[in-house]
Amino acid sequence: MRAHSYSLGMIETLGLPALIAAADAAAKAADVKVVTYEGADAGIVTVYVIGDVSSVQAAVDAGADAARRVGRLLHSHVIPRPDENVPKMIKNLISPAEKKEETPTLPNTLSGLADQSINDLRKLARSYTDFPLSPQEIGTAKKEELARLLEEKQKGGGEQER
Repeated sequence: MRAHSYSLGMIETLGLPALIAAADAAAKAADVKVVTYEGADAGIVTVYVIGDVSSVQAAVDAGADAARRVGRLLHSHVIPRPDENVPKMIKNLISPAEKKEETPTLPNTLSGLADQSINDLRKLARSYTDFPLSPQEIGTAKKEELARLLEEKQKGGGEQER
């Protein structure tokens, strides 16, 4: 398998202040690009940087030190030249157009709704001013129920906020 020419560095912290300090230090320490960050439950957040192997290693080391000073560093790791079969997530991290929080477009069919993630369906449902479920109910609704209600909205022509 072919390896990519970049390296991927990850710094995981507990809390956003430590993550911001880590990202700032990493970006200033070497010629790397901070591509995105990802949050998990309980305040665990991870920042991703890419660049050449030595730059990413230097950036991750500097970011980890900064995270330790500001808050709590959980983990840091560098993957030099990851294989092209590394999960799709990495492809999304290095795409030129970073993910923007947009309301997904409503597909024309129920099968199109079924293909979307539960998070996309919840965003769509919350974009309607007159959706039959409250925001709390939308957060706990099952995918099938949301798809059915969104299809009814599509047929009935509800109004979306923009």
